[in-house]
Amino acid sequence: MKLRSKRARWFRGIRGLLFAFMAAFVASTILISSARLVLAGPVTVKMVYWPGPESEAMAKVVDWWNKNRADATGVKVEMVLFGREGFWEKETTILAARSAEVDLIFTASYIVGKHAPYLDSLDEYFADPELSKGSDLSAFIPSGLDSLKAKGKLYGIPLDISNHFMYYRSDLIDRLLTDSDWGTKYKNLAKEYLGKELYPADPNNWSCEDWLATCIFFTKKYNPESPTTYGTALPAKNLIYNVMIWNNILWAFGGSWFKDGFVPDINSEAGLKALKVYVDLVKYEVTPPGSTTYEFPEVNEAFKTGKVATVLQWSAAYHMLVDPKESPLICEKTRIAPVPGVKLADGTATHATHVHALGVGLNSVSKHKKEAFKWMAFLASPEAMLMYAKYGGIPPVGIVLKSPKLAAEHVEYPVISKHVDAYGFVETTIPETTAILEVMSKHLSAAWALQVDPKEALDAANKEIYDLLKAAGYYK
Repeated sequence: MKLRSKRARWFRGIRGLLFAFMAAFVASTILISSARLVLAGPVTVKMVYWPGPESEAMAKVVDWWNKNRADATGVKVEMVLFGREGFWEKETTILAARSAEVDLIFTASYIVGKHAPYLDSLDEYFADPELSKGSDLSAFIPSGLDSLKAKGKLYGIPLDISNHFMYYRSDLIDRLLTDSDWGTKYKNLAKEYLGKELYPADPNNWSCEDWLATCIFFTKKYNPESPTTYGTALPAKNLIYNVMIWNNILWAFGGSWFKDGFVPDINSEAGLKALKVYVDLVKYEVTPPGSTTYEFPEVNEAFKTGKVATVLQWSAAYHMLVDPKESPLICEKTRIAPVPGVKLADGTATHATHVHALGVGLNSVSKHKKEAFKWMAFLASPEAMLMYAKYGGIPPVGIVLKSPKLAAEHVEYPVISKHVDAYGFVETTIPETTAILEVMSKHLSAAWALQVDPKEALDAANKEIYDLLKAAGYYK
């Protein structure tokens, strides 16, 4: 009996020691794990972003997050920038390789359909109240969200809305509208070179003819007394983004890419008229001879140096062109108007502006999806978008674009909102959108360079687009 009692006490003692050991082991494991987490620091989420004014604005938001939220959330953000030339090809290579080297992919309305197979749908993430804490998708303009959907699912957070303006020098146009000598000279030049008696007009009601006549007047070849060397600086490089700008003219003439569903229609009468607008600007030499190499930076530079009177340019350029440090010669003289169109009987004109959203999507093979979405949830908040807008971003968020406080610093925001509502169009969001733009860029830029007849260029582009879509199964 005594032996049994001793054995029981011995087993109880051993059991107690084992429990104590296990408790100590668990506690030490937790402490070690916690220490490792502290030593490891936040997880770095890598986000590809578009280089230019968009990345400059986003860099400020990223810096704020890393200083104020990284430690609390365990997430640090690093921006990855590629050159504008070949940007999408580099991203496509990463996606096709199923690489996890970046967590967030930069996307856009015209390529999200192509990106979708490599991205996670964001719907389930936003449906999780814990993960999406602080976000507010209802603050976004519906068309902005819809433009980053593929087959009804959201694949990106729209961070910028892009459209186009006619930028002009107010000092020059104001004088043209009020100086009788300038007005007479303008009328005579229009009659001599365009065969029409045109009069100076308000840029808000410009037709493409008004624009061409104005460009002739402000080109020294025709008017030696012109304060500028050229009337405009045409973005005529073989580049898909320049095609987007030309599309404004196509739509203003009543054209579009397709008819009867997805049958290509760019070689329509409207397409030919629109293409001749660019061709005439080059033929009349009212744009610098190097315009066939011009895109966003070169067009900006031509306007900033005071060498041209007008430019068709992206809305993202506005804050750069009115910045006294960046554009001291023209900052106080820069004004915006709708892209020119076709004159109507009442003296007004048709206008159109291409619209697309830029944003970020979640790489489906990312190793840090939840961490990446913490940052995405922040981007989907009014707080982040107000911050982004403050530094030059143009988020499709109603309270941002219509904010009186922001409008005091960014005069273009309410104008963007107005133009998008009144004149905005989206060509298409099918997966082949980028390929179509590339086809158009190849053929149209050849016409702009006066290497190919406009009708031949349009016919060739139309056929190539048809063949492209036929191969993709659009026609039976």
